[in-house]
Amino acid sequence: MIFPEYRARRMRANENLRKMIRETNLLPDDFILPLFVIGGKDVKNPIPSMPGHFQFSVENAVKKAKEASDLGIPAIMLFGIPDKKDSLGTAAYNKNGIVQKAVKEIKNKIPGLVVITDVCLCQYTDHGHCGFIENGIIDNDITIDLLGKIAVSHAKAGADMVAPSDMMDGRVAEIREALDENEKFDTAIMSYAVKYCSAFYGPFRHAAHSAPKFGDRKTYQMDPANSDEAIREATMDVEEGADIIMVKPALSYLDIIYRVREEIDLPVAAYNVSGEYAMIKAAAEKGWVDEKKITLETLTSIKRAGAKMILTYSAIDAAKYLQE
Repeated sequence: MIFPEYRARRMRANENLRKMIRETNLLPDDFILPLFVIGGKDVKNPIPSMPGHFQFSVENAVKKAKEASDLGIPAIMLFGIPDKKDSLGTAAYNKNGIVQKAVKEIKNKIPGLVVITDVCLCQYTDHGHCGFIENGIIDNDITIDLLGKIAVSHAKAGADMVAPSDMMDGRVAEIREALDENEKFDTAIMSYAVKYCSAFYGPFRHAAHSAPKFGDRKTYQMDPANSDEAIREATMDVEEGADIIMVKPALSYLDIIYRVREEIDLPVAAYNVSGEYAMIKAAAEKGWVDEKKITLETLTSIKRAGAKMILTYSAIDAAKYLQE
C-alpha cells in the first residue's frame, strides 16, 4: 500500500502535539459578557429562555461583572430595562437612567473592566422600535440625534465604549460628532455595522422587553440573504469613525465575519446571540449534546472565522471551561 509522504495523523497523535499546531486558541480575553440591568434593589429575575441569565439590579450587576473580571473576561456590555417607556425613549438618555447608574457603579467598583453600553431605543420606546416613529415610519435623522444624546450620557457616566445597534444611516458619524463636541474624545465606538434581521434574537427581546409592538425591523436591519451589503455597511461605518465593526448574529453568518475581516482594516467583533445560546442550553438540558464541548467548539468557530472579540452569553461558562 502506498501512502503520501505527509501523514496528517502524525501531528494528531496526542494532546501536546495537537496543541503545538493548533491554529486558533480560545481565551477568556476574547469574550465580552452581556448583562441586563433593571431598577430596584436586590433584583435577580431569571430569564426563562436564557438559562443562567438574569435581569439584575445595579448591585447584582456589579457582582456579576466582578465575577467576569475575576475570570479574566476583559469587558461587559450593558443593556438597560427602564421603569417607564415613551415614544422618544427619553429614559435612554436620562443622566440618572438605569444604564448610567450601572456604568458609574461598575466603574467605581471595578475600574479596570471595560464597560461597553448598547446604544439603541428599542428597550426604551413604548412601541419597541429602534427609532422615532412618525406616521408609522421611523424617522432616520431624528433618531440619530437621539442616539447621539444616549451615547453622550453613557460616556459622561464613565462608559469606555458605546455600541450603536439601531442600524440607522449616519448614526456613527452623528455619535462621533456628539462625543467629540462633549470632549469625550477617548470614548470608542463599537458599531453594530452588520446586523441582520434575524430570527435568532427572540430570547433577547423577552429579556430586554424590546419586541416591536407592530411590524418588524426589516426596513432597517439587513436581509439575511445579502453578503455584499455587509461590506458596504461596514465600509460606511469605518468612514464615519467606528473603532470596531460588529457582525450580528454569529453562527449563521460565519462567512460574513470572514469577509468583513478580510476586507475591513479594523478589529471585528461578533455577537453570539441569545437564540444561539438558548439552542445549546436547551439541547444540553435534554442530554442531546455535551454543553462544554459544543460551547467551546462554537466559540472557536467564531474566532476562527475572524472575530477578534466575541459577545457571548456563554462568556462565564466558557472562561470556567478554559480553566479546567
